[in-house]
Amino acid sequence: MQTNAQRKNSSRATGQSAAGAAASKRRKRKSTGRKRTTRRGAYFNRELSWLAFNRRVLDQARNAKNPLLERVKFLAIVSSNLDEFFEIRVSGLIQQVESGITEPTADGLSPKEQLRRIHALVAALVEDQYRCWRRELVPALAKNDIVIKTARDLRPAELAWIQAYFYEQVLPVVTPLAIDQAHPFPQLGNKTLNVLVTLAGESNGEEPDDNEPRIAILPVPRILPRLVRIKLADDDSQNYIFLSEIIKLCASSFFPGYEISDTCAFRVTRNSDLYIDDEESDNLLKHIEEQLRNLRRGAAVRLEIEDHAPDFIYRILCSHLKIAPEYVFRLRGPLNLFRLMSLTAIDRPELKYPSFTPVNCSPLALANPDIPAAGNTRANHTDSKNIFEILREQDVMLHHPYDSFAPVVDFVSYAARDPQVFAIKQTLYRTSGDSPIVRALIEASRNGKQVAALVELKARFDEANNIQWARQLEDAGVHVVYGLVGHKTHCKCSLVVRREGDALRRYVHLGTGNYNPNTARLYTDLSLFTARETITADAANLFNTLTGFSRSPAFDRLIVAPFGMHERMQELILQEAANAAAGRPARIMAKMNSLVDQETIDNLYTASRAGVKIDLIVRGICCLVPGIRGRSENIRVRSIVGRFLEHARVFYFENNNGDDIDSAPLIYAGSADWMPRNFFRRVEVLYPIDAPAIREWITSRFFPTEMADNENARELRSNGNYTPVAHAPNAALVSAQEKFMADAIARAAGTAPSRSA
Repeated sequence: MQTNAQRKNSSRATGQSAAGAAASKRRKRKSTGRKRTTRRGAYFNRELSWLAFNRRVLDQARNAKNPLLERVKFLAIVSSNLDEFFEIRVSGLIQQVESGITEPTADGLSPKEQLRRIHALVAALVEDQYRCWRRELVPALAKNDIVIKTARDLRPAELAWIQAYFYEQVLPVVTPLAIDQAHPFPQLGNKTLNVLVTLAGESNGEEPDDNEPRIAILPVPRILPRLVRIKLADDDSQNYIFLSEIIKLCASSFFPGYEISDTCAFRVTRNSDLYIDDEESDNLLKHIEEQLRNLRRGAAVRLEIEDHAPDFIYRILCSHLKIAPEYVFRLRGPLNLFRLMSLTAIDRPELKYPSFTPVNCSPLALANPDIPAAGNTRANHTDSKNIFEILREQDVMLHHPYDSFAPVVDFVSYAARDPQVFAIKQTLYRTSGDSPIVRALIEASRNGKQVAALVELKARFDEANNIQWARQLEDAGVHVVYGLVGHKTHCKCSLVVRREGDALRRYVHLGTGNYNPNTARLYTDLSLFTARETITADAANLFNTLTGFSRSPAFDRLIVAPFGMHERMQELILQEAANAAAGRPARIMAKMNSLVDQETIDNLYTASRAGVKIDLIVRGICCLVPGIRGRSENIRVRSIVGRFLEHARVFYFENNNGDDIDSAPLIYAGSADWMPRNFFRRVEVLYPIDAPAIREWITSRFFPTEMADNENARELRSNGNYTPVAHAPNAALVSAQEKFMADAIARAAGTAPSRSA
């Protein structure tokens, strides 16, 4: 662990001795010791499967059944997803090609062949994305009085307003950068907006001595809004113009005495994959800060430029950025459509999904919010139970965003104020800008409690935020640690230790999503609260492993990566195969974000051949090929892309071993997908679902509802295509997300049973 007092010695500072680190590596070799085979047709390529997912997001933007501003949001998400794809995945493949790596992945594609196919798919995806913007969304927005204007569309009053806006808001903060022998090509930031200006010559008609046009770049600060509303007096029209249009229109103001020959906007995407060797870093926090500063200088992996840019400009940019033509995208529309997300803030309820407020009707909602006096277990003025008394009697499951995230915040906040609470231990992977969880941990520390926070500094694209949280927590006296060497701490766990009478009792929250109230309204996740000793003891052991030393931690009920999760998943899959072969009932249902691990896929094929019925709900990447006779004909794979981001990971195994006393179905939820990184390079937790009411809800409502979706669900075919789920012509459309919203409203109205009754 790296703490304030333990940053000199990196092996000790990360909570593993050399022997412990070696043991971890031996475990990994054992788990991955089988030589990887390459079989064409047995696996889908990871990168191409991810592009298929982003295509499904684009389909939501093109779906006229969705409200208009929601379609705009989906279109913006496509751009954001592609940014990350190039920054991380494409940049990694380019590095492999440049390093001479030719080894194919399990699907048989070399890095060079993957890049070739990626280029073809991305080119088609981007073309369809911009066609959707130009031909579908822009006209539809205009029909609803939301007008996106170009410079040639402006009326005189609008032009005057824009010129005034430019001189007041833009000109003072934009610095023109000439490019010539005295001014080298500038270092352009990753994903920043730039406008390249070609100067034809001086206003007296003279050309420079070399008869070459002068060029300059206007790098636009991120602080400026990219989509500007035109605000005329006594006119409340929703008219907008892109900032790049404004700058091009007024570019001559930066170059007095020169004539503007041409202008075009462009944007560079750079390699943004942090290189972090925490075994070699004496101070992980400082090392990551240095790497973040280096990101803006990463190699260019994509150039986006307006399609009317002259060829000589195209050649100049490619030369200076050292980028191959196949990574250049000429766009017929505004650069970075993610900036359209600002349109979704327009107050037009009729153009958005019907409003939905997460309900807070679980047993925890009835908890007494007052802190009992020291020595008492109950507040003096009321007979209502506090949150810990409720959890001693029952487990509680929340299904976000249908259930409010407030009980999760209350769990930590109440513990921070409760004088009977002695210690709080918390993992933080991603959290919100003004995090109530962090505030509660700080309050707890100031109240004299022992507080430990596992802050994952290497959470991609949240590194800077997490550095800030780490420092704030440390300043408040919280014991901050950063996780195991070579592993991200991705599990979602909060542990409270409380004195009750003469004994100490532990309470735990375990989740599938981050401790972030904002994303908890947008992502579908599960939260479990429990005081079961077998689980809370494992949670305590987990934190001791992360903050101290442990050569080979053992867990009773929790399944923990990298300490045996991969092996356990294989055992459970193959047990279903054995049960089917023995003529016993066998069934696997699994919901996750991604399925990539080859050994897991191979064992699912084994189970399918044995007759196990397997239903997989995989939102994003799926490398398993379903529906192949003799291999996977018993496997169905579907993906749900809808209003909320499907994020929960839930796993069901029939586990019918005849008269075996332990043959009840096994149900787990947690933070891990079935990917090598989750099994071997992250600290992950899968937790068992033991409460009968919650188990009944998972088996009779959660999975059946997901698999009944025939509106937002798409089924993966053996050829790699995703097609709408088949249903009778007159059958009603079913949206799982809408069903869950209706369930939540019914529970709040008292017309549906609680999952924790």
